[in-house]
Order: sequence, then C-alpha cells, then structure tokens
Amino acid sequence: MDPPALDRSTHRRRCRLTASTSPLADPKPNVSLQTRLSTEIQASGNTFGTYFRVTTFGESHGGGVGCVIDGCPPRLPLSEADMQLDLDRRRPGQSRITTPRKETDTCKIASGIADGVTTGSPIKVEVPNTDQRGNVSGYSASSYSAAWGLGLDYSEMSLAYRPSHADATYDFKYGVRSVQGGGRSSARETIGRVAAGAVAKKILKQYAGTEILAYVSQAHQVVLPENLVDHETVTLDQIESNIVRCPNPEYAEKMIAAIDAVRVKGDSVGGVVTCIVRNVPRGLGSPVFDKLEAELAKAAMSLPATKGFEFGSGFTGTFMTGSEHNDEFYMDEDGRIRTKTNRSGGIQGGISNGEIINMRIAFKPTSTISRRQNTVTRDKHGTELIARGRHDPCVVPTRSLICFDGCHAAVPMVEAMVALVLVDQLMAQYAQCMLFPINPALQEPLELSKNEQAQKSL
Repeated sequence: MDPPALDRSTHRRRCRLTASTSPLADPKPNVSLQTRLSTEIQASGNTFGTYFRVTTFGESHGGGVGCVIDGCPPRLPLSEADMQLDLDRRRPGQSRITTPRKETDTCKIASGIADGVTTGSPIKVEVPNTDQRGNVSGYSASSYSAAWGLGLDYSEMSLAYRPSHADATYDFKYGVRSVQGGGRSSARETIGRVAAGAVAKKILKQYAGTEILAYVSQAHQVVLPENLVDHETVTLDQIESNIVRCPNPEYAEKMIAAIDAVRVKGDSVGGVVTCIVRNVPRGLGSPVFDKLEAELAKAAMSLPATKGFEFGSGFTGTFMTGSEHNDEFYMDEDGRIRTKTNRSGGIQGGISNGEIINMRIAFKPTSTISRRQNTVTRDKHGTELIARGRHDPCVVPTRSLICFDGCHAAVPMVEAMVALVLVDQLMAQYAQCMLFPINPALQEPLELSKNEQAQKSL
C-alpha cells in the first residue's frame, strides 16, 4: 500500500521503500534486487521553491552556470538586462577587497520568452565561465611533490583538503568531487540564484510595490550602529556608493581599513549582511512549519559561508522583558493597523504584518587564505597547504562584502534568496486566500492599485 499523501516538502526529499527491501523479506536467491527494491529518492537539493521553482546548474570551472525558473507568471516583460544589473553587482574582480577572478557574467535567456514577455513556460538562463584556471590533471599520490611545485591554482587542492572548505565532506558523501574551483560548492553556483532573484524582485515590485535591499552592517570587528541607517529611507545608491556596500560612508571607510589590514597578511575576515524588505503585503507565510521567518532562514542559510541568522530583535530580544519587547498597535492616519515598534521584524505568528521585514545574516571568513595550514591529503597523509588561487579577503562586500571567495557577492545574493521566498509566498497566499472576495474589514488586497502602480513606476 502506498503511504498517505505527504506535505509540500516532499519535492525536496522523498523516499518510498516497500516492505520487501529487507534482505530477509524474500530469501529466494532467484529474485532480483530490482524486483525486491522499489525506491524513489529526490534529495539532490538543487531546486528551491514550491510555486516559483528555481533549479540551478553548473560548476565553477565547467562550461558555465545558470538556472531554470519554472512557475513564472506569463506576460511579465523580461529581458537579460533585468537580470544583468544584479549579476553585475555579484560579479567578481570589482575591487581590491574581492577575488581578482575576471568574469563578465553576461547572461543569456535561452527559453521562456516571446516578444519580450514571459510565456509561462520554464525560463532557462545561461552564464558562461570565461576566466577558468585550475585545469589540473588528476595527480596520483606518488606525484604529490611534483604537483606541489607547479604553483597552479588547484594543484594542491586536488591532493589535500582545504581547511573549512567542502572538499572533505563532498568526498565523504559522494566518493568523488570536482577539484577545480570547488564544483557546486563554489560561490559561482549562486549566479543562477541571483538571476532568478532578479525576476522575483521584478514581480514583487510591479505587483505589490515590494522593495528588497541588503547592505553590509559588519566587517570583522567594525559594527555599524543600527541607529545610523534609516530603513524607511535608505536607498540602493547609498549602499552601492562604496566598495564594501555599507550605506554609512564613515563606517564604510573603517570596514575597508579592517579588510585591508588582514588582506596584506594573507588572511580573511567575516561579517554581517543586513536585509530589509519594504512594502511587504500582509498575510504572507503560514502557521506552524512554514512560518515566513523559517522560510527566510532556510533560504539565507543555504548561501555559501553563512553561519548565523537573526530576525527582528534576534538574540538581543532575550535581554528584554515582555513589556519592553512587545510591539504595541495603533491606527495610522490612513486608518491602517500598525505597530509602534518593530521588534517582531515585520512578522508575527509566522505571517507578515505589513511592517518592514529585517534580518541579519552572518558570513564566516573566507576559508581559502594564503597562509600555510595543516591538513591531510586524500590518501590520508598529513601535510601543509598554501592556497595560491584568487580569493576574497572578505565575503560580505561583493557577495555582500564579508568573506570574499564564497561570499564575495553576499549583498545581491541575500536579496535574491529573500525575493525567491517572498514571491513563492505571494503566489501561495493568492492561491489560498484570494480566490474569493477578501474581507475588507480585516484584509488588504495583495496587488497595488492602478494609481499606486503608476506612482511606483515614476
């Protein structure tokens, strides 16, 4: 008998085994294993989303990377230029504090568009890899010394595990891996996310007026005080005005100095990216397992080099009493229910309340550094390793500017993942709660009025 229907997470990981999978269930030697074993497994983890589904593909040193977007609404005006802006923001080689790898990251839409608008069919986006290194032939353990002397980007990495990288765990899991560039663990995998996120951001902006902005709020030990950034008015231009993507010029200079101080020593630092979302429709998210902040946390923590996630008051809220932490309600001049404070971070009970959503994501220091480190080889011998590739001293700035190799494009990457969550939740809310007329005494329409749309487009 088939198992009962599973919830929507089954597309991420589903395994169905018959009772006959046990080798004791059928002792007859003439019965094949295929006959006794019926299994279906979907646990590869390359697809994100339920209604707006994104699958990324490609590896750092392969022919290219990209994504397939399934579920995009039809008749959305869309071109490569809509994606290229954010792809350029995450592109490597833009400053001294990011990886010097030079890639144009020029995208091409291969399907899903006709006459400049989406058709509702899958959208394939491709970005070729143009500045590849590390095409090192596989070295045997006996040729380790020769490989060490070559000085090629990935000669050492093909033989020895890089500390705090995914090299060892990929071998533990798969028994084989792509040595050059880290394969799927490379930050170049996120190009597909950023391209898809740009589409999601356009849908959210046009339909609901939603705006997503991320910026660097900490680099190493330099922490930007929260009261120096007004989340109601901060702009993309302010964020993009410096190489660390910090909207406060004074603290941007302090961050750059902190990164330079460790960069010249061959080391790296970590940092924090703050992300805010303005004009969020009310009602996004679901109770219990699919709370909106839970979905955002999963999305953010799926990015390379992430080590922490805070939402709203975060851990600081644990130092408060209930009377200090509660967000009291009031009626604004337009007759809308609002909160006087926003320690909830724009979400209560797992559902958006219309206030600004805010979160913070911690990125570890870039793992690849140019200092000697102790490690072991794939054939289990102790050795020393020094990376000679091109890597970020801080991931957060370009990725967001904090880590710089896997995290060199953190800011647009965080924005992209937040956008993918919100557009998926917007479509879910529309499907479940907007089929019948809303209760105007309690609910608001998800879509902007025509006048509001015209004002937002100006």
